[in-house]
Amino acid sequence: MISNWLSAALARRNIHYGWVMVGVTFLTALISAGAVGAPGVFIVPLQKEFGWTTAEISSALSIRFILFGLMAPFAAALLNRYGLRNVTLSALLTVVSALVISLAMTKVWQLMVLWGVVVGIGTGMTALVLGATVAARWFSARRGLVVGILTASAATGQLVFLPLLASLTERLGWRTALGLMCVMLAVAAFAVLMVMRDRPSDVGLRPFGDEGKEPLPLPPPNRAPIMAAALGTLRDAAKTRVFWILFATFFICGASTNGLIQVHLIPMCLDFGIPQVQAASLLAAMGVFDFFGTIVSGWLSDRYDNRFLLFWYYGLRGLSLLFLPFSDFSFYGLSLFAMFYGLDWIATVPPTVRLTAQRFGPDRANLVFGWIFAGHQLGAGVAAFGAGLSRTLLASYLPAFFAAGALCVVAALIVLAISKVPKPLAV
Repeated sequence: MISNWLSAALARRNIHYGWVMVGVTFLTALISAGAVGAPGVFIVPLQKEFGWTTAEISSALSIRFILFGLMAPFAAALLNRYGLRNVTLSALLTVVSALVISLAMTKVWQLMVLWGVVVGIGTGMTALVLGATVAARWFSARRGLVVGILTASAATGQLVFLPLLASLTERLGWRTALGLMCVMLAVAAFAVLMVMRDRPSDVGLRPFGDEGKEPLPLPPPNRAPIMAAALGTLRDAAKTRVFWILFATFFICGASTNGLIQVHLIPMCLDFGIPQVQAASLLAAMGVFDFFGTIVSGWLSDRYDNRFLLFWYYGLRGLSLLFLPFSDFSFYGLSLFAMFYGLDWIATVPPTVRLTAQRFGPDRANLVFGWIFAGHQLGAGVAAFGAGLSRTLLASYLPAFFAAGALCVVAALIVLAISKVPKPLAV
């Protein structure tokens, strides 16, 4: 087995196989997230070719965001039962199949089924829950840093591919750009097949940072029904105030990032006379800043009060969104926004994951976080549709940006209602 040979080779260099898992998960999340973010580049080309309205296209993307989020708690149960490699490989093949078929689509309902339903389910089978599960299983130390790295890969992947895809779309058409995404997803699937393993014991190791001498025994087979595990966790977590605070703030997080900026910033820039490739480069710059911002956030979340980190993250994001309409969309104004907003794009994830683990325990943390992440994607879906509707009815995206900025300020305030001292919860 390649994984066993690689593990032995790394052991001779005193490198833990967990870092290989971080690498392959990083690659998978980066490319999968690129597939999630790619449709933002295709809105205008689809309008020109098929005559679909912004609201119609946004409806498909809204469906994708919502299913992407609603799958998260069930994805955690699937990962627990069927293993990391099997679920991740199935998810990648599902997304590739939908995108390949969509190269021949001609009707808006086909867009909704393929890019909305199938891609939403496929990408949701892993989502951020995969990174949280890898960190929990493979690392006893540096979990916050690992969550930060893997979260950064997901957010950055949604942005860094956009200039390349925009350039290909402009020169060769949207189908060529989409074909490239399919090839990259196939590469990620091959990497998962070759080196991803479910637990450290599969390669004769303990988690990184665990000072024990013998590999941990394999856990007993997980026979819990998927629906029962996911819904039972929701029932228990919903009885607590902290769950609803984290759910509400993550709803606002999704509404102010994926659903708004990722989907609609490029079309809005076109409204102000900024070329598509330049607008996509702006999103890519945000992705670069986000990569470093989220990793630093993971490092900070291991050391400081996560409630106050979230207060600053949401507050500063709200201010940046309220500033954008007054930037005159000049080069310097947009550059300042890209740097400021990019550092904060998804820095909220590491402290949210840690608060979830503190309040609900490590055994059910990924299931509870799955439901909190569902709130994130519900917010993204609402914003994706709402901003598209604003553009169709009011001929402007600006009301949606003002609303998102105000909601971020609300999130900054309500997160302080979480109690300082963790209280054991019977869930």
